[in-house]
Amino acid sequence: MTAVAAEAVAGVLAGDLPAKPSARRLFGLYLLLGFSAGLPFYMFNAVLTLRLSRHGVDIVIIGFFAWIALLPTFKFAWAPLIERYDVPGFARFWGRRRGWIMLSQLGIFLSMIAMAFTSSDKSLPLTALFAVLLAFWTTTLEVAADGWRIELAPTQAEQAPIVAANLWGYRSAMVAAGSGAILVAAWADWTWAYLVIALAAFLPFPILAAMRPEREASAGRTQALVTGIITSLLVIFAAALVTALLGWALLSAAQGAGLSAKTNVTPIVLAIALLPFVALALALPRIRRLPADALSNMSTFAAPYVELFWRYGTPVLAVLAFVSLYRMGDVLTLTLSHPLWNDRGYSLHQIGVADGVVALSASMLGVALGGFLSTRMSLGWTLGIGAVTAAAGNWIYVWLWHSAPSAFVLYTSVAVDQFGNGYAGAVFVVYLSMLVSPKYPGAQYALLSGFAFLLPRLLAGASGSMQTEIGYDGFFLLSGALSFAAIFLLPIIVRVRARAAP
Repeated sequence: MTAVAAEAVAGVLAGDLPAKPSARRLFGLYLLLGFSAGLPFYMFNAVLTLRLSRHGVDIVIIGFFAWIALLPTFKFAWAPLIERYDVPGFARFWGRRRGWIMLSQLGIFLSMIAMAFTSSDKSLPLTALFAVLLAFWTTTLEVAADGWRIELAPTQAEQAPIVAANLWGYRSAMVAAGSGAILVAAWADWTWAYLVIALAAFLPFPILAAMRPEREASAGRTQALVTGIITSLLVIFAAALVTALLGWALLSAAQGAGLSAKTNVTPIVLAIALLPFVALALALPRIRRLPADALSNMSTFAAPYVELFWRYGTPVLAVLAFVSLYRMGDVLTLTLSHPLWNDRGYSLHQIGVADGVVALSASMLGVALGGFLSTRMSLGWTLGIGAVTAAAGNWIYVWLWHSAPSAFVLYTSVAVDQFGNGYAGAVFVVYLSMLVSPKYPGAQYALLSGFAFLLPRLLAGASGSMQTEIGYDGFFLLSGALSFAAIFLLPIIVRVRARAAP
């Protein structure tokens, strides 16, 4: 971490956070928030797929677990609630955004503890339940943090360094979670691995609790903290109960429909993926004809999304197609890269090192370059470079699969993959942030970022079925080609212009 970053984080740790932080302290704040969100993400995604693979779970079932990562795709469903309602206790002292972040961190901590004590994976439905809860609270944290980021830094020039800081923190945490958890599992077991990361994920909570109030508080710190924790525990319990009931209903429906590990789900997934585009294409003409004042009379839930489509009209279909393809390779690689390494014979220690120093260094370099170029070049050029680097990060695994296992092959492949995805991730976040309206930053960013991962994560759930049909080499050739295909939409999306917001 640079001296500037260290000083910025020190300012945040000291609680010196005014309503409008300086650029340096904002940088430090989003390093911490990115770290807070990145730790749990790997634990219900890449680390979980490796854990299941080591326990001998079928590759098709492991692919199904990738559908847990679909949950962030639908964060638009509860994002308006986060923008409108406060968390009792927390919000009275720390404000709405930080209140939701603190609630989310409690949910993340408890979900990961539950995953630790069910780490034998003897009951896969139970494993899935706690992984879904971890994904839900991680996503809620991201919604609150993203909305706050866009409010505090509304322009492209302001966004680029903050996005870089957030992704540095996020990817550092992903690497810390991946490498740390895997190395702990190698030395002890998976229970200790999840316990260690749970404790690390909870560290930002006391830091936020020690910060100054967002405004003149109507309650003391201790009273707000106690009230907020009690409320949060009730909300977390209710969320767990609802998730368990929904999960039971979905599993029963799937079994009733005859779905199993032997079912070829790829055609079904592709058909489902087309539904949002069809529905939006049918609704757009009517939305476009709405008078501007009609938006002010809409419900809290509908207004942010209708406003987005009202501003962009029919060209929004091209934008959504572009964002659906752009991160395709990153998502698909994350799903099967760890099972690939495991099947190729690499040890937990080797995988832990690859997910540690190698991945961190390469991804930080990619994020830094992406953030820097976003302040110097047009988004069209930076996005185009990102499509190429992301595709290369997928294709490199074809070489790994056909090469004799060695540290050089593994670490080189991971470095190329992480650099490409770090760069593409940075410029992509800047691009999405420039599409939203300042009136609805959190909800609209949640919709766009969620939609961006809908098709990739749907396909990720079918990745196990795809791998059994075309092998690892065919899978990674295809995923890289899909990422590269986004470049053909660039001439269209760079010309998209929004009409004036109402």
